[in-house]
Amino acid sequence: MQVKPVICIPGDNKPHDGLPCCIVHNKYIEAAVVGVGGIPWVLPSLCSIENHIEQVLDQVDGILLSGSLSNIEPHHYQGPASEPDTLHDPGRDALTLPLIPKAIARGVPLLGICRGYQELNVAMGGSLHQKVHELEGMHDHREDHRAPAEVRYGFAHELRIEPGGILEHLVGLEVQQVNSLHGQGVDRLGKGLIVEARAPDGLIEAVSVKDAKGFALAVQWHPEWQFQQHGLYQEILRAFGRACRRRALTRIGQ
Repeated sequence: MQVKPVICIPGDNKPHDGLPCCIVHNKYIEAAVVGVGGIPWVLPSLCSIENHIEQVLDQVDGILLSGSLSNIEPHHYQGPASEPDTLHDPGRDALTLPLIPKAIARGVPLLGICRGYQELNVAMGGSLHQKVHELEGMHDHREDHRAPAEVRYGFAHELRIEPGGILEHLVGLEVQQVNSLHGQGVDRLGKGLIVEARAPDGLIEAVSVKDAKGFALAVQWHPEWQFQQHGLYQEILRAFGRACRRRALTRIGQ
């Protein structure tokens, strides 16, 4: 029987019916099941979990850091305070930021998407632009929230892949098209991170971890969206899946 890797997806904290809930959009779960070929494990971002990260890593074969409407609290990267109406998720910050370096140190495969991409950068000592669209020379990378999902997640700009990285190995150096649904972006690059791709305005759109023991890639766009229809998106999930299966075989001693 083929071994299916366990893919940990840290959840968001969001209210529902007046009560706090752990939430992960189904598109990430489908990507973990179909695109990666794994068994998803949604991990609640609770203080009781934060104290048991090593035990969590003992039981999983990959970490998928999903996107979210919330932003990382700027005190984690010594940034200025957010505007009053900014959505934060301190519980998720408290789980993912220490989880990331420990996963990388142990060689647990990691794929970060959108917020997850920004989490990787911050966890490695980097910082973020809170409003990319207000920076001189930068484009507006935000989506139109009034548009239907097919429009919001449609191609928004070119992706220029850097030579010598994971993405070049997967799809070559040909310019790709990707979606764009973010207001924040990488400012100072985290320690040990390598630029994998940029947007036409120069904004870093993908990074990997130099000399990582396992697969460690994060992207600013959303490859989980209709990944079956896009070669780049599929290749990213497949590569992550291959790394997770290797980890699973090692973990269970096969």
